[in-house]
Amino acid sequence: MALKEQLDKFNKQQVKCQSTLSSIASSRERTGSSRQSVPLPAAISQKKPDAAPVKFSNDTERLQNINNIRKAPVGAQIKRVIDLLFEKRLALTPEQINELCYIDMHANKAVFDSLRKNPKAHYDGRRFSYKATHDVKDKNQLLSLVSKYPDGIAVVDLKDAYPNVIEDLKALSASEDIWLLSNSQEDIAYPNNFKCEIKVDDEFKALFRDIDIPSDMLDVEKELLKIGLKPATNTAERRAAAQTHGISNKPKDKKKKKQEISKRTKLTNAHLPELFQSLNASSSRN
Repeated sequence: MALKEQLDKFNKQQVKCQSTLSSIASSRERTGSSRQSVPLPAAISQKKPDAAPVKFSNDTERLQNINNIRKAPVGAQIKRVIDLLFEKRLALTPEQINELCYIDMHANKAVFDSLRKNPKAHYDGRRFSYKATHDVKDKNQLLSLVSKYPDGIAVVDLKDAYPNVIEDLKALSASEDIWLLSNSQEDIAYPNNFKCEIKVDDEFKALFRDIDIPSDMLDVEKELLKIGLKPATNTAERRAAAQTHGISNKPKDKKKKKQEISKRTKLTNAHLPELFQSLNASSSRN
């Protein structure tokens, strides 16, 4: 009997659970139908568009660049102005300089005062302009300037005269109006005018006179080889060939008679007056 009562109780609980589940399912169906029948507002039903990405002003990069320039050291700002004046070759007011290269000299007194004293800038009280090492504007003025320097003028001092000065120097050299010569350090422009009086240092004269040239060409060739120069002659080979053919080719011991300078001699060493003492003496005797 006890077992039967437990089974009956279990069946009643099953029926109760089944009815509970059915009521829950029916209530869900009614709720879903009521939600479908109520229209949603347009603001809710429509999907909101994605917000546009935040963009900085197109001028932000330029403003940042200006700010960096004006915060730069005084020397860097002066160089920027000098480069501008060199490029434009115009007289510019501080306001025009500010518009072109963003250097505000009204707001930075240190830059203004330093630029006024700069050797590469000229200030007339209102405008700044580039100041070249030499004030020449064209090829004719350039030729006139080089002619004033018989000892030569460094090309590096002419490069900033005007934009195409190097081309004009090459043209003057091609036409042989000037000479462009190079040494190990720099290029030098010389006037092509042999009437110029060139001063020779006494030290250079002494060095010239003290040069001891060997009498034997073999020694001359050895000295040339020591300094990396190839001799134009080959004395050893020439002497060997002479011995093969039975020709005596010993260096002559006889001293050459010193060549006297006559009136007909072309005077090319005017900077060494002692060479012409004998000529002057003979002239005075005549």
